[in-house]
Amino acid sequence: MAQAIILAAGYSSRAQTNKMLLPYEGKPLILHAIDGVRPYVNNVFVVTGHYHQEILDIVKGLNKVTVILNEQYQNGMFSSVLKGVEAVHEDFFILPGDCPFVSKKTYLALLESKNPISVPAYQGQTGHPLFIKHALKTDLLSFPPTSNLQVFRDQFDFEIVPVDDPYVLIDIDTVEDFNAFNSLNERK
Repeated sequence: MAQAIILAAGYSSRAQTNKMLLPYEGKPLILHAIDGVRPYVNNVFVVTGHYHQEILDIVKGLNKVTVILNEQYQNGMFSSVLKGVEAVHEDFFILPGDCPFVSKKTYLALLESKNPISVPAYQGQTGHPLFIKHALKTDLLSFPPTSNLQVFRDQFDFEIVPVDDPYVLIDIDTVEDFNAFNSLNERK
């Protein structure tokens, strides 16, 4: 099986509210992200920061979900990636919490990949989550907290996995993004 790191440490400054708690179909976005990946992993590590307590209150008690506080979250997303990677001991997904609607088929396609790193792509555009083999854990942890996943990814042989899943491209950065997403889904 595998594990998952869900990144939920940021300020949500563009949303001007904790976007992880925005409600969709009766539950916060962070729970959609967890529920989406949980069938394909043994453990989910939710890396928090600025809104640590609020997210902890939402996810505490969930089976196989561990909250990890990144006390250095102000150093950027990659510092949260590194904090989550410290905890994994299997192959792992890295999913931003604001990309909560990745499809089952995408997770399964990434799990089947043989490359050290797999990246889903919809209509030629790469998205989330990344799937990384455990063998690269030490290499990843050697990168400075000021780096980023793309720099890391580009150092290795990675596979682009075509998927029929527009949700690999959808991240919810603002309340307007969230409202547009809601409107789009209401028309379906």
